[in-house]
Formats: sequence, structure tokens, C-alpha cells
Amino acid sequence: MLLNGRTALVTGGSRGIGRAIVTRLARDGARVVFTYKENETAAAEVVREVPGTEAVRADQERPDALAHAFAPVRDGLDILVNNAAVNPRLPLAELTAAEFDRVLTANARFGVLAMREAAALMPDGGRIVNISTLNTVVPAPGHALYCASKAVLEQFTQVAARELGPRGITVNTVSPGATETALLHATNPPEALTQTAAMTALQRLGRPEDIAAVVSFLTGPDAAWITGQNLRATGGLLI
Repeated sequence: MLLNGRTALVTGGSRGIGRAIVTRLARDGARVVFTYKENETAAAEVVREVPGTEAVRADQERPDALAHAFAPVRDGLDILVNNAAVNPRLPLAELTAAEFDRVLTANARFGVLAMREAAALMPDGGRIVNISTLNTVVPAPGHALYCASKAVLEQFTQVAARELGPRGITVNTVSPGATETALLHATNPPEALTQTAAMTALQRLGRPEDIAAVVSFLTGPDAAWITGQNLRATGGLLI
């Protein structure tokens, strides 16, 4: 129980990679508060199945999201995992100012302000982990807004690591590669996923639990000397 007595806040924890992270941190002993946007049924299922978890509704596109997300952890916070994001598939020719603002607000603005809020609540030795994507270095057509918003988090990770280092707070990024989620299958044809698995050194797609294991390590005591890094958890898709 490496995280026994610690409180974690995970954004977007009702499904996919976020749910796996919530499950793993709770298994490691943490009290885990997680946000969800609208799928109350999925959130309630996590709370029912994973002891030590609590769900709070927070739509990161709304200005009141930060207050809602942090309300349950005002009494203390040790770990922040910025995971929630939106990813519309839009080529440059179809990009609008409104969509730019929406995606950058949800993925970048909220995450950055959450880091600021978390640092103010954390004792020395806290942990911040930002979930990014392999696509910031392997860009995909139609995903410019998503890639750009995640790149913002990557840059803030490095600066925050410098600023918060004197307090022993580590700040790191985890960048998953192709990971088995409903969203991955909804946005990619089966032949593309087969090809991606073949290009990966470990010859398979990632599983949400693979990413959760990396986050678990970074939030635990053994990662106290790692900060400002981007761990690309891709199974060798990028070497």
C-alpha cells in the first residue's frame, strides 16, 4: 500500500485510461477523487467497484469546472493526475475559432490551472502527472488541436518541475502510444490498429493498465528523484 494515507485527484476517471489509473491508485492505498463530464452511470460503476473512490462532475470546458473538481480535496491533496481531454478530429481547413477555444480550454487551460491549484494544496513531496500523447512527436492528420493542447501541458510540466522542485514536488508527463480504449477503436479502422501493433516493439497495442502502472510508479516513493520528464509509454512504437 505505497500510497496509504494519500489523496489523489484524477481528471476523467470514469472510463479508459483514466479509469485504470483510478483503479490502480486506489489499489495502491490512496483515497481517489475523480472527475467525469457527463456519464454518471459509468462514474457510479467505478465508485461501486473500486473502494476508496469518489466521483465529482466537472466539465472542463466550463469556467466553474476547477471549483467543482477541487471541492472534495480542499482538506488536502497529495497527487494530481491531469488525464481528461477532448479530441475532435478536425483538419485545418475545418478548424474554427470556437473549436480552438473549446479544445484548448478543456485540455490545456484547465490542466495548467489545476496544476496551480494542486501545488497550493499539496504538502512538500507531492506528485503531479500530466497525461499527454505520443502524437506530440508523431503528429496525426486531423488532430492538430489535440496535439497542440497536449504540447502545452508538456511545456508546463518542465517549467513547473523547476518551480516546484525546491518543495520536493515532482511534475512529470506520461505519453501513451496506441492504447486499447473505446475511443481508439471508434476513431481508427481495424486494419490501422493491426498495422500499429505490428510496428510496436512489443507487438501489441497498449492496455489502459499499462499506462496506469507508469502513473503508479511516478506517484510513488520510488520516483522521488524523477521530475520534469516525459515517459513515453508506447511499448516501443517510438524508439
